Amino acid sequence: MPSFASTLALALALGSAAVQASPVAAPQPTAAPDLEKRATTCTFSGSGGASSASKSKTSCSTIILSAVAVPSGVTLDLTGLNSGTHVIFEGETTFGYEEWDGPLVSVSGTDITVTGATSAYLNGDGSRWWDGEGSNGGKTKPKFFYAHDLLGTSSITNIYIQNSPVQVFSIDGSEGLTITDATIDNTDGDTDSLAANTDCFDIGDSSDITISGANCYNQDDCVAINSGTGITFTGGTCSGGHGLSIGSVGGRSDNTVETILFENSEVKNSANGVRIKTVYDATGSVSGVTYKSITLSGITSYGIVIEQDYKNGSPTGTPTTGVPITDLTLDGIEGTVESTATDIYILCGDGSCSDWTWESIDVTGGKTSTKCENIPSGASCTG
Repeated sequence: MPSFASTLALALALGSAAVQASPVAAPQPTAAPDLEKRATTCTFSGSGGASSASKSKTSCSTIILSAVAVPSGVTLDLTGLNSGTHVIFEGETTFGYEEWDGPLVSVSGTDITVTGATSAYLNGDGSRWWDGEGSNGGKTKPKFFYAHDLLGTSSITNIYIQNSPVQVFSIDGSEGLTITDATIDNTDGDTDSLAANTDCFDIGDSSDITISGANCYNQDDCVAINSGTGITFTGGTCSGGHGLSIGSVGGRSDNTVETILFENSEVKNSANGVRIKTVYDATGSVSGVTYKSITLSGITSYGIVIEQDYKNGSPTGTPTTGVPITDLTLDGIEGTVESTATDIYILCGDGSCSDWTWESIDVTGGKTSTKCENIPSGASCTG
């Protein structure tokens, strides 16, 4: 007859085996997603609309901004939106007056869609700030629209902006963004030359950006690409500003501009048509830039200007070689400049401009520059 101790040991062993052989408890079912919440459409309007939208932005899959009056010194903050959020502007969006840096509007997120409804517009009423100084002095003026950190397949479509205080779209840290049929109308700023530095599109540190069908009426660069790769501007009209620009390149944390296409666009009544400028005594690179089928008219300074001598925002007349311009293609650039303007001006450092393709260039009406230097093979300062 087994002892009490051996019987107890046997019982414990059998109990342990039973525990080990027990089936694992079935997982609890996952709660069904709240589809109604995910599909929530939120409408904000009036003087409290900006604050409410900023507070509730992650609870809405569609955000409708209907005649929102953004208070002075406040950003319409639509940063950090949930993936796939759709933002719709309706009616007139207005902004209170204050001297500050802005921005007036800021949007970020992944796979974000921003659209303007029919007849909707964002009214900056920039004349309250305009003093002829732009961002170089005078009143502190807010930038308008930060399109920063927009990723995935984000898009901005049919946005109409009127009378920006200073720079309009700032595109930075974005990838895969498409901007379609944007209109920037700053024509009122031409009065007494009061508006300044009203760049329509400033692009930095971004990739795979496409801007199509833009209409830009301003007093500075239509497009200024300071750094980035895979950027296309197509089917645009630029009027009143400084043209289609690369740069200035150099002196930033990112000083690489690569694989850029400007095509099928018109530049009229502007200071410059095609412009590339690099910073004096800086480092970086400009490569794979193409200007194709660009029409010029009413150009008052330079039809085509490429120079490597910018310092503190102005040319020095002495080019340096630290930011080479290579693999540049100009194909089908044609049109007229004013009689007081210069058709083409090229100022390169010794050996820092190379591998250029120069085809079907017909820029006439102005002066022929006698100050061009180090013109690469195939290019010419004669239109």
